[in-house]
Amino acid sequence: MIPSHQLPLVGLLLFSLIPRQQCEICEISRENYTALNPLINTMINSKYSKGIQATNVLLSLRLGGILNQNQEQKLMRQIVLTVENKESSLTSGQLALSILALGACKRPDEMFKNYSDLVKQLENKFQEEIKNMEHDDNPLTNYYQLSLDVLALCLFSGNYSISIVATKFNPENKNYYFHGQFSVDTGAMAVLALTCVKRDKTNSQNIMYRQDLEIIGGHIESLIRKILSQKKEDGLIGNIYSTGEAMQALFVSSHYYKKSQWDCQKTRNKVLEEIPKGVFRMPTAAAQILPALLGKTYLDVNKDSPCVYKSGAFNLSTQEPTSGPPAVSHPQIQVNYSVVINTTYNIVVSVANGSVFLDVMEKAQKENATLFSFTAEESSWGPYITTVQGIKANSNERTYWALLSNGKPLSQGAGSYVVHAGENLEVRWSKY
Repeated sequence: MIPSHQLPLVGLLLFSLIPRQQCEICEISRENYTALNPLINTMINSKYSKGIQATNVLLSLRLGGILNQNQEQKLMRQIVLTVENKESSLTSGQLALSILALGACKRPDEMFKNYSDLVKQLENKFQEEIKNMEHDDNPLTNYYQLSLDVLALCLFSGNYSISIVATKFNPENKNYYFHGQFSVDTGAMAVLALTCVKRDKTNSQNIMYRQDLEIIGGHIESLIRKILSQKKEDGLIGNIYSTGEAMQALFVSSHYYKKSQWDCQKTRNKVLEEIPKGVFRMPTAAAQILPALLGKTYLDVNKDSPCVYKSGAFNLSTQEPTSGPPAVSHPQIQVNYSVVINTTYNIVVSVANGSVFLDVMEKAQKENATLFSFTAEESSWGPYITTVQGIKANSNERTYWALLSNGKPLSQGAGSYVVHAGENLEVRWSKY
């Protein structure tokens, strides 16, 4: 899980009149920057911050001006090389995020300027997503990535149809929902994309845009209502991992809701409370929460704006990449593990206290490879389960392997969820 630098002067003046009090309230003070160090060091040092997986990290750190020029250059080179070598295999959202990260601001040496070629490639991938929706209204990927596509095309002057955006991003579309539950991060990314489109085209002389822009405005308002409906008593919106992008969406749309509807400080304080607990141990999780804590959104991306470097304000440590703390000896605990397809297969396994879900799966596989075999691939969120018993998850068929604890879906991945003694863990063949 950004104002156009092309806007005319009148558009900029109008933008300056949009209420901004939410950003000012929620931005963490410079004196409290030390609270962000665990997030930043996770992003810089994790083994998952490599290649295309580093795009979220680079975007977040550049928006915050946190890297020095050498660190920034290293991450940019990784992404550029990956995009050049694997462009055809990248999803549209991965390419869009790469463009946003590489073009977040302008380096003094203008290290990367080849945006037009990448934007053209993204235009083609976006059209493939839309074409796929002609069959069953499902994109090739998902609406989160589709929103990233529109956001990048909007910010980097790409071609896209306003009418298609107005039609496809209807808040009642099934793609905003996951098992009947509104997806906060998907809705939030759509708000950012639609806000960019609305700001970019509002001052256009093309009268044909007016009706579409009114529809888009209605979509934003409806999505904001849905996002706020997922607000929890403790201040989180959806869950801890969707809260960062929800905050960004609320930052840029404060004229669509009353100040009394959202206590921004309560949300921010709850997030800060969770940081020392290690819930943001995956770099993408850290990257998605950091901009909001600094009062930034993806709408602050501007390839023509000089980069800001304030790494001295943070305590950045560089070490060998790691996916977690060093291994230490722990007592053993027992957990119940099941694979559910059409039949349920159960096993009780012993793992070290402090183990993650993936450790349980690996132990079960060692004990019975026939029933509990699985494969996983590395992603920016850590290991992603691709097959169990040889049955492969398929985004085109909207199938995946769901992770559950005591019958409830987990918001963390297999590589980050820490299991507990006596817990009932389950991998279930599912469809969304």
